[in-house]
Amino acid sequence: QVQLGESGGGLVQAGDSLRLSCAASEGTFSRYTVGWFRQAPGKEREFVAAISWSGAITYADSVKGRFTIFRDNAKNTVTLQMNSLKPEDTAVYYCAAHLRVDVNTEFEKYDYWGQGTQVTVSS
Repeated sequence: QVQLGESGGGLVQAGDSLRLSCAASEGTFSRYTVGWFRQAPGKEREFVAAISWSGAITYADSVKGRFTIFRDNAKNTVTLQMNSLKPEDTAVYYCAAHLRVDVNTEFEKYDYWGQGTQVTVSS
């Protein structure tokens, strides 16, 4: 069972960039589809981006053109590069993983979750 840990959150100003990293505990991480989700206070958890084991990628419309997801299988990491951040991007960001081949946008489809990292964007 893979364990996930996020890092890279923080407090930034609107227009700034942040890079979030999701690290896995095992060497077979390359076989997992990995997604990023976020949850703001009082709101439901929402999909941000995902990358499959084969490299297929999908983004939420709200982050297209600003966020980039990529993976480094040699380091067992998946990174979310966030540019042009907006106050509405403020949330706790979670990485999640599953072993199915498809790139899911529904959080119910993910079996393994990290503890989350806070991203706060001030205006």
